[in-house]
Amino acid sequence: MKRLLFTLATCCVMCACEQKTEMNPFFTEFQTEYGAPDFTKIRLEHYEPAFLKGIEEQNAEIKAIVDNPEEPTFENTIVALDKSGGILARVSGVFFALTEADTNDSLTALNEKMAPVLSEHSDNIYLNQDLYKRVADVHQQEKEGKITLTTEQHRLLDKYYKAFVRSGAGLDAGKQSRLREINKELSTLGIAFDNHILNENNAYQLVIENEADLAGLPEWVKAGAAEEAKAAGKEGKWLFTLQNSSRLPFLQYAENRELRKNIYEAYINRGNHDDANDNKEILGKIMALRLEQAKLLGFDCYSNFVLDENMAKNSQTVMDFLNNLWGYSLENAKKEAAELQKIMDKEGKGEKLAAWDWWYYAEKLRQEKYDLNEDEIKPYFSLEDVRSGLYTVANKLYGITLTELNDVPVYESDVKVYEVKDADGSFLGLFYADYFPRAGKRGGAWMSNFREQAGEVRPLIYNVASFTKPAGNMPSLLTLDEVETMFHEFGHALHGMLTKCNYKGVSGTSVAQDFVELPSQIMEHWAVEPEVLKLYAKHYETREVIPDELITKIQNQGTFNQGFMTTELLAAALLDMELHNLTDTENLNVVAFEKETMDKLGLIPEIAPRYRATYFSHIIGGYAAGYYSYLWAEVLDTDAFEAFKEHGVFDKNTADSFRKNILEKGGTEDPMTLYRGFRGADPSLEPLLKNRGLK
Repeated sequence: MKRLLFTLATCCVMCACEQKTEMNPFFTEFQTEYGAPDFTKIRLEHYEPAFLKGIEEQNAEIKAIVDNPEEPTFENTIVALDKSGGILARVSGVFFALTEADTNDSLTALNEKMAPVLSEHSDNIYLNQDLYKRVADVHQQEKEGKITLTTEQHRLLDKYYKAFVRSGAGLDAGKQSRLREINKELSTLGIAFDNHILNENNAYQLVIENEADLAGLPEWVKAGAAEEAKAAGKEGKWLFTLQNSSRLPFLQYAENRELRKNIYEAYINRGNHDDANDNKEILGKIMALRLEQAKLLGFDCYSNFVLDENMAKNSQTVMDFLNNLWGYSLENAKKEAAELQKIMDKEGKGEKLAAWDWWYYAEKLRQEKYDLNEDEIKPYFSLEDVRSGLYTVANKLYGITLTELNDVPVYESDVKVYEVKDADGSFLGLFYADYFPRAGKRGGAWMSNFREQAGEVRPLIYNVASFTKPAGNMPSLLTLDEVETMFHEFGHALHGMLTKCNYKGVSGTSVAQDFVELPSQIMEHWAVEPEVLKLYAKHYETREVIPDELITKIQNQGTFNQGFMTTELLAAALLDMELHNLTDTENLNVVAFEKETMDKLGLIPEIAPRYRATYFSHIIGGYAAGYYSYLWAEVLDTDAFEAFKEHGVFDKNTADSFRKNILEKGGTEDPMTLYRGFRGADPSLEPLLKNRGLK
């Protein structure tokens, strides 16, 4: 890494450098009340100097650890390493939040430029032989019983020691050099992959000029599409995009079959057009590089390399788990497809059910079976009411309060910030809510942080989603799926906000990949509990509380269409695993491999994997060989929620136990130990099968 060179040739140069240092808001803690990022002062030109300064600072901190003449100890080596990189953490927290939620061409270009630089910096740390020796020394001291550590300290030490080993610190110079090349190339390929998907999302527009083509669409869908068109300079028309909040309602309600096919095929073929945004070659390279990386580190395939650190431990365990569920889900999906075909047959058009028909006829079947359609319940789910209900649930469970703040800087005007306090009034952190789509925001929903918790330092957490925007005089009205998404992501936020750890390396969501979804997925259960619906589900116009008959309908249709939902999720999880189970990637054609994998599974043509290979961003980011985690964690969350149902969904003792054993502990203990501490036993698969109506 090149260092910045400063000259003493003239005083004016010195003054200019000092002035530049003072002006960069990342060089010190943010000068705001909560230490929150000061978006009023952050500029594009601040990021690169801050990254370089942060690298320089952390290099100096690492050098101080290595040059310490004292014997390696937990404090002077492990804790010092955990505390290093303050500037880098600040700039990374902001920069990568914006590249995901509010990017532009300049940020994208800088992201591509900095990726190999940051990859090299990480390698310089974890392939630093002198630093590795000190970490290994402390690890050996504990192994031999020469030092006694707390459980949290042991976990932190073990995490760093394994990070060095898994980064190749124990390999010879030649293999380390190759690993550096692989890491650098992977860092840029991943960015290109995601940029292509964002480009595809932004490029597609289904513009409707003839109102007859809107037949079947509820007024709230048409109003939203009109607002989208107006914002895009197409006033008087209707615009539909590939965002879930736009695409799914169209597929669910539009009578025009050809237009349903148009938007569906545009979605499932992203990254697969043999053009500038094609992802096939990129994904093939990523798979090849990951396999090479795994083999250099002593594993036969990338999945076993990843899973060695997870609860599942190895690929065979995951495959057995997924294949077991597949048997239940596919059978149910086929039955559902047959029911949908019967509805089509009654229409007498001679049409066969296709993938772009599923949502449309599933909605008809829902109305037929349960006398319920989404349009009937949606008025009770205004975003503001759902949010208020969510915060009430958190208060009733854990005693926390969220108070909106209007003086904390934000990166976009529609982002809201809340001060989070515990029942005793103590400060827990800040929570940022960014809920509406924009051109610079990638699809999906997620949680992360601007600052991690460690000791007395409290976290700055955010949730990001792309829910339906307000249209005209109509507020943002959420689908039931969007309601559950809001609860889900806030579950991650609670994990980040309630954590009470001494070290950032094990705080909050720094847990095994297949454990991290437990706190989020369990929150989804409260979203549709009758007692909870009565708290927040109010008609946005009349303010009438959702009536009992609608609650009953929602409960009755709880397992509706779950064969489809589970099958598309499992198909994606199995595709992820099979790609990363490969022991030879020569001549890999990812699209052909996907088809071969789905054919072997017997996936019916009316269903596609929830994410196809060329736009499967989860496996490019943190869920490589890990998409199964959502179902693995569902075994935990459905079993855990049984404890609440046994004692009452707001039972204080149960909530206190979940907070103490799960939410506060972060990664300070083995995940299953934490779970048993709450539940008193290992989880059972039966609640998941029951919850999804698969058995």
